[in-house]
Amino acid sequence: MPYAMAPPGYRAILVGQTDSIEGMSTFAPLEESADEGALFLTRLDFEAVPSAEALTRLEQAFEDAGVEHWPGYEYIVYADPGQPAVYLAWQKGAAWLPVIAGIIGFIALPPLVGTLVWWLIPEEVKSLISTLLNMGMMLLVMFVLMQVMKPLTAPDKPKKLKEASP
Repeated sequence: MPYAMAPPGYRAILVGQTDSIEGMSTFAPLEESADEGALFLTRLDFEAVPSAEALTRLEQAFEDAGVEHWPGYEYIVYADPGQPAVYLAWQKGAAWLPVIAGIIGFIALPPLVGTLVWWLIPEEVKSLISTLLNMGMMLLVMFVLMQVMKPLTAPDKPKKLKEASP
Protein backbone atom coordinates (compact mmCIF):
# COMPACT_ATOMS: atom_id res chain seq x y z
CA MET A 1 0.00 0.00 0.00
CA PRO A 2 2.62 2.64 0.86
CA TYR A 3 4.59 2.07 -2.34
CA ALA A 4 1.45 2.62 -4.40
CA MET A 5 1.05 6.00 -2.69
CA ALA A 6 4.69 7.11 -2.84
CA PRO A 7 5.52 9.43 -5.74
CA PRO A 8 7.71 7.99 -8.52
CA GLY A 9 11.35 7.83 -7.46
CA TYR A 10 10.52 7.65 -3.73
CA ARG A 11 9.97 4.78 -1.34
CA ALA A 12 8.54 4.50 2.17
CA ILE A 13 11.09 3.77 4.90
CA LEU A 14 10.20 2.64 8.42
CA VAL A 15 11.68 5.24 10.75
CA GLY A 16 10.25 3.84 13.95
CA GLN A 17 7.21 2.33 15.56
CA THR A 18 5.21 2.84 18.73
CA ASP A 19 2.31 1.12 20.44
CA SER A 20 0.61 4.25 21.80
CA ILE A 21 -0.43 7.72 20.73
CA GLU A 22 1.93 9.21 23.32
CA GLY A 23 4.81 7.40 21.63
CA MET A 24 4.17 9.34 18.41
CA SER A 25 5.62 12.43 20.11
CA THR A 26 9.11 10.92 19.67
CA PHE A 27 8.70 11.31 15.88
CA ALA A 28 7.67 14.99 16.06
CA PRO A 29 11.31 16.23 15.90
CA LEU A 30 11.71 14.37 12.59
CA GLU A 31 8.83 16.32 11.10
CA GLU A 32 9.91 19.62 12.64
CA SER A 33 13.42 19.32 11.16
CA ALA A 34 12.14 18.46 7.66
CA ASP A 35 11.91 21.10 4.94
CA GLU A 36 8.62 22.79 4.08
CA GLY A 37 6.69 20.70 1.55
CA ALA A 38 8.15 17.37 2.75
CA LEU A 39 5.77 14.43 2.34
CA PHE A 40 4.94 12.23 5.33
CA LEU A 41 3.28 8.82 5.44
CA THR A 42 2.18 7.20 8.70
CA ARG A 43 0.64 3.77 9.10
CA LEU A 44 -1.72 3.08 12.00
CA ASP A 45 -2.45 -0.57 12.80
CA PHE A 46 -5.71 -1.36 14.64
CA GLU A 47 -7.10 -4.56 16.13
CA ALA A 48 -10.30 -4.19 14.09
CA VAL A 49 -11.05 -2.37 10.86
CA PRO A 50 -12.20 1.19 11.69
CA SER A 51 -15.71 2.06 10.51
CA ALA A 52 -16.26 4.25 7.46
CA GLU A 53 -17.86 6.84 9.75
CA ALA A 54 -14.76 6.99 11.97
CA LEU A 55 -12.51 7.40 8.91
CA THR A 56 -14.75 10.17 7.56
CA ARG A 57 -14.67 12.00 10.89
CA LEU A 58 -10.89 11.61 11.00
CA GLU A 59 -10.54 13.03 7.48
CA GLN A 60 -12.86 15.94 8.34
CA ALA A 61 -10.92 16.70 11.52
CA PHE A 62 -7.68 16.90 9.51
CA GLU A 63 -9.35 19.15 6.94
CA ASP A 64 -10.66 21.42 9.70
CA ALA A 65 -7.20 21.61 11.29
CA GLY A 66 -5.68 22.68 7.95
CA VAL A 67 -3.50 19.62 7.31
CA GLU A 68 -2.32 19.70 3.67
CA HIS A 69 -2.81 16.79 1.24
CA TRP A 70 -0.05 15.26 -0.78
CA PRO A 71 0.13 16.92 -4.20
CA GLY A 72 -2.11 15.00 -6.59
CA TYR A 73 -3.96 13.17 -3.80
CA GLU A 74 -7.48 13.91 -2.71
CA TYR A 75 -7.48 12.64 0.88
CA ILE A 76 -5.25 12.40 3.93
CA VAL A 77 -6.77 9.21 5.39
CA TYR A 78 -6.50 5.99 3.37
CA ALA A 79 -7.79 2.64 4.68
CA ASP A 80 -5.86 -0.49 3.75
CA PRO A 81 -8.39 -2.90 2.21
CA GLY A 82 -6.36 -5.99 3.11
CA GLN A 83 -5.79 -5.41 6.81
CA PRO A 84 -6.99 -3.27 9.74
CA ALA A 85 -4.58 -0.45 8.98
CA VAL A 86 -4.99 3.19 8.02
CA TYR A 87 -2.44 5.34 6.20
CA LEU A 88 -2.17 9.08 6.83
CA ALA A 89 -0.46 11.03 4.03
CA TRP A 90 0.22 14.72 4.60
CA GLN A 91 2.53 17.44 3.41
CA LYS A 92 4.50 19.55 5.84
CA GLY A 93 3.28 23.10 6.00
CA ALA A 94 3.75 23.21 9.75
CA ALA A 95 4.61 20.48 12.25
CA TRP A 96 1.37 18.48 11.98
CA LEU A 97 2.35 15.30 13.81
CA PRO A 98 1.32 16.55 17.29
CA VAL A 99 -1.99 17.79 15.83
CA ILE A 100 -2.54 14.47 14.05
CA ALA A 101 -1.74 12.50 17.22
CA GLY A 102 -4.25 14.58 19.17
CA ILE A 103 -6.97 14.12 16.56
CA ILE A 104 -6.39 10.36 16.43
CA GLY A 105 -6.48 10.16 20.22
CA PHE A 106 -9.70 12.15 20.33
CA ILE A 107 -11.61 10.48 17.47
CA ALA A 108 -10.29 6.99 16.78
CA LEU A 109 -9.32 5.62 20.19
CA PRO A 110 -12.52 6.00 22.28
CA PRO A 111 -14.70 3.76 20.07
CA LEU A 112 -11.94 1.15 19.85
CA VAL A 113 -11.30 1.19 23.60
CA GLY A 114 -15.05 1.07 24.27
CA THR A 115 -15.41 -1.96 22.01
CA LEU A 116 -12.50 -3.70 23.71
CA VAL A 117 -13.95 -3.03 27.17
CA TRP A 118 -17.39 -4.26 26.04
CA TRP A 119 -15.83 -7.55 24.86
CA LEU A 120 -13.98 -8.02 28.15
CA ILE A 121 -16.80 -7.44 30.66
CA PRO A 122 -18.87 -10.48 31.73
CA GLU A 123 -22.27 -11.17 30.17
CA GLU A 124 -24.07 -10.51 33.49
CA VAL A 125 -22.65 -6.99 33.66
CA LYS A 126 -23.62 -6.36 30.03
CA SER A 127 -27.21 -7.39 30.75
CA LEU A 128 -27.26 -5.18 33.87
CA ILE A 129 -26.03 -2.19 31.85
CA SER A 130 -28.65 -2.87 29.15
CA THR A 131 -31.40 -3.17 31.77
CA LEU A 132 -30.37 0.10 33.44
CA LEU A 133 -30.31 1.90 30.08
CA ASN A 134 -33.75 0.53 29.20
CA MET A 135 -35.15 1.60 32.57
CA GLY A 136 -33.67 5.06 32.14
CA MET A 137 -35.25 5.40 28.71
CA MET A 138 -38.63 4.24 30.07
CA LEU A 139 -38.43 6.79 32.90
CA LEU A 140 -37.57 9.52 30.42
CA VAL A 141 -40.52 8.59 28.18
CA MET A 142 -42.86 8.48 31.20
CA PHE A 143 -41.66 11.91 32.34
CA VAL A 144 -42.23 13.41 28.89
CA LEU A 145 -45.71 11.84 28.68
CA MET A 146 -46.62 13.18 32.13
CA GLN A 147 -45.58 16.68 31.06
CA VAL A 148 -47.67 16.40 27.91
CA MET A 149 -50.72 14.96 29.72
CA LYS A 150 -50.84 17.50 32.60
CA PRO A 151 -52.72 20.18 30.63
CA LEU A 152 -55.16 17.59 29.25
CA THR A 153 -56.14 16.15 32.65
CA ALA A 154 -56.35 19.39 34.62
CA PRO A 155 -59.92 20.25 35.64
CA ASP A 156 -61.45 23.17 33.81
CA LYS A 157 -61.97 26.24 35.97
CA PRO A 158 -65.49 27.66 35.81
CA LYS A 159 -65.86 30.87 33.91
CA LYS A 160 -66.46 33.96 35.98
CA LEU A 161 -69.66 35.74 35.14
CA LYS A 162 -69.88 39.48 35.02
CA GLU A 163 -72.10 41.06 37.63
CA ALA A 164 -75.36 42.31 36.32
CA SER A 165 -75.72 46.06 36.57
CA PRO A 166 -79.10 47.36 38.00
